[in-house]
Amino acid sequence: MQASMQFWRGKRVFLTGHTGFKGAWMSLWLSDLGADVTGYALPPPTENNLFDLTGVSERVRHLTGDVRDLAHLTQAVRDSRSEIVIHLAAQSLVRTSYEQPIETYATNVMGTVNLLEAVRRSEGVRAVVCVTSDKCYENRETSASYVEDDAMGGHDPYSSSKGCAELVTSAYRRSFFGDGSSSATLIASARAGNVIGGGDWAKDRLVPDLLNGYAAGARPLVRYPNAVRPWQHVFEPLSGYLNLAERLWSGDRSVVGGWNFGPRDEDARPVGWIADRLAELWGGGVGWDLVGTPQHHEANFLRLNCEKAREGLGWRPAWALDEGLRRTVDWWRAWRAGDDMTEFSLNQLRAHVVAPTERLRV
Repeated sequence: MQASMQFWRGKRVFLTGHTGFKGAWMSLWLSDLGADVTGYALPPPTENNLFDLTGVSERVRHLTGDVRDLAHLTQAVRDSRSEIVIHLAAQSLVRTSYEQPIETYATNVMGTVNLLEAVRRSEGVRAVVCVTSDKCYENRETSASYVEDDAMGGHDPYSSSKGCAELVTSAYRRSFFGDGSSSATLIASARAGNVIGGGDWAKDRLVPDLLNGYAAGARPLVRYPNAVRPWQHVFEPLSGYLNLAERLWSGDRSVVGGWNFGPRDEDARPVGWIADRLAELWGGGVGWDLVGTPQHHEANFLRLNCEKAREGLGWRPAWALDEGLRRTVDWWRAWRAGDDMTEFSLNQLRAHVVAPTERLRV
């Protein structure tokens, strides 16, 4: 089930983290659907970034702000008069969390507290989607897929902070927005797998590192080639968040709680397979090398069970992993060729929206 233009046209949406990779794509999608979007975020995290490249600031009401600033965030939510809040702002990198654990917890945990507190202090918000991560689960390093009722956890500060954000969301929902309250606001959380796609220049992220290296004729380094992750194109979880927000806005209390948005089981692939397939798609005999020094701990195996989203929301991935990889390489090639990336990006989004064939084969 894809997002409905009829539903989103004119809806007032407050979107945190709109300058980041997922946030900029979400901004493009919502604006293309006709939503009235207020974005709240720090400046883009990298010099090259999707936000600037596609002119997101001209398509949404752009506010520079930090989710750690409760007073400013609360005023921004109130002033936006939003009906729907989508919370994407985060410190989103595992390796950075080892270097900056305090900032990671402050942003991911207290940022979530502040966002939900801002909603509680405002009027008119009907739906809140808090986005966390597939790494919120206590990783048992087994081949089993994680379901929404599995225990929260996390070995590293990033993963732990996302588990904490889930607990915060659950506590606020039950304490202030539950059946025993007078609030009409419904809240859900969303846990997505590893996303790929054009416009991602984040530090120490596999696909940007590989494509930057391949484009430069270098051999990029890979840390854990045997680690398995639930890879998916960025449009897949974004479509899930939009779907979930629509249902919350309608007052459907059956959809409050946590939701997994991940790929088909066969698209949970090792890192080395991704590196090899991207090298093949890029062409020119490019390749990669293994990092030869000890690295921080990262999970070896991670897979999501998404039966709940398929059955409860009618959500399924539109593109298989290989199609997502092809679209990612196409985007990078278009950017390097100097194409109009706003037009190119919107065309990719629209192609995803009208892609029923892959969806039916899932």
